[in-house]
Amino acid sequence: MIFPRRRLLKSLAAAACLPAFAVAQAPLPPVRLAMIESMSGPFANTGEAVFRNLLWAVERVNARGGVATAQGRRLLHLDRYDSKGQNEEALSALRAAIDNGAQVVLQGNSSATAAALIDAIARHNERDPSKAVLFLNYSAVDPILTNEKCSFWHFRFDAHADMRMTALMSVLREDRGLKSVYLFGQDYSFGQAVLREARRQLGAQRPDVKIAGDELHSLGRIKDFAPYATKIHMSGAQAVITGNWGNDLTLLVKAARDVGFDGKFYTFYGNALGAPAAIGDAGIGRVVAVADWLPNVPTAQSEQFYRAFRQRFPKPTEDYVHMRMQLMVEALAQAIEKAGSSEPVPLARALEQASVSLSGQSGHMRAADHQFQQSLMVGVMDRQGAPGVKFDVEGSGYGFRVVRQVTPAQAQMPHACKMARP
Repeated sequence: MIFPRRRLLKSLAAAACLPAFAVAQAPLPPVRLAMIESMSGPFANTGEAVFRNLLWAVERVNARGGVATAQGRRLLHLDRYDSKGQNEEALSALRAAIDNGAQVVLQGNSSATAAALIDAIARHNERDPSKAVLFLNYSAVDPILTNEKCSFWHFRFDAHADMRMTALMSVLREDRGLKSVYLFGQDYSFGQAVLREARRQLGAQRPDVKIAGDELHSLGRIKDFAPYATKIHMSGAQAVITGNWGNDLTLLVKAARDVGFDGKFYTFYGNALGAPAAIGDAGIGRVVAVADWLPNVPTAQSEQFYRAFRQRFPKPTEDYVHMRMQLMVEALAQAIEKAGSSEPVPLARALEQASVSLSGQSGHMRAADHQFQQSLMVGVMDRQGAPGVKFDVEGSGYGFRVVRQVTPAQAQMPHACKMARP
């Protein structure tokens, strides 16, 4: 009877250990990321483009096992929330995201929305530090967000408007035949900042250029830009400087083509989301765009990166990859591993020291104002197959040839941030 009894006791002991073993082997909960963007309405295409970029970046991190923390490896999980292009909806989405366990909020396609989120997150984190969140911004480029409104909880991974304008101006100032420009933009904080900086830099670098017009329009509400395009055409301007994005840019360049405007467009976002196809051959050599990266960067690493994205999202309508969003998620993964945690304060301190590289592109976070420092590129639209234009955008048959590369050191600008730190 002794042997069966011993075997029974061993079996009972092993069975008692099973729940603890199962718990020990259970996967850790993921780090939840909440993307808050316009997924419906006039700027839905911009939100979908962002989601594809973030999804691809998250998939890449998870494919290598996620991120290492002090408790073990954790995957990243991306949730999407529709702001419907409204600040109130974005704030409602923020509350829902926090209730659902998000620790990192991602947003960018509206500086006005970003400003509202910065304020709301600061209030929330002070009121309920146990559920604090960080805000990673990939596209909201009003300079004020990392200057007067800078926040410990907010990190910007795009070059701000003044930095982008400086890169554009490095090409415009060499256009000696240019004698008059029309300043045109969306009537909110970002659009106003673009035109304000355009006036300042024109005065400093090209005082000989006349400003033939200076106009703002309602954001996302104009369906017919023909009256504006006619006014631009009649002004005699040889170029338009605009920060317009999304449908507001596509409809503008299409209307300009239709009224016969044959001047240049110096843009922040003219390199995709329908703009090249809308203007067609009229844009060859005339549409100039600034970006953190362009598909036709002449390196093998860059080409491999772009081909990988197009393999993941093969439809022409799914084009428009953002290098900065890939670097942002890589920086987040690096910071989680350095902090050993996704807790907001240690994670923020680790993010302040982030320095990342991917496919030949690199950047680092400036701790003083949480403004990411990276290279910028200026491209000119041309037909696919022309020298330097191996790839088109969105199947349009048109791409952008890189004509200027600005190093991170050249792109950086001073800041006015006075950050309060916990």
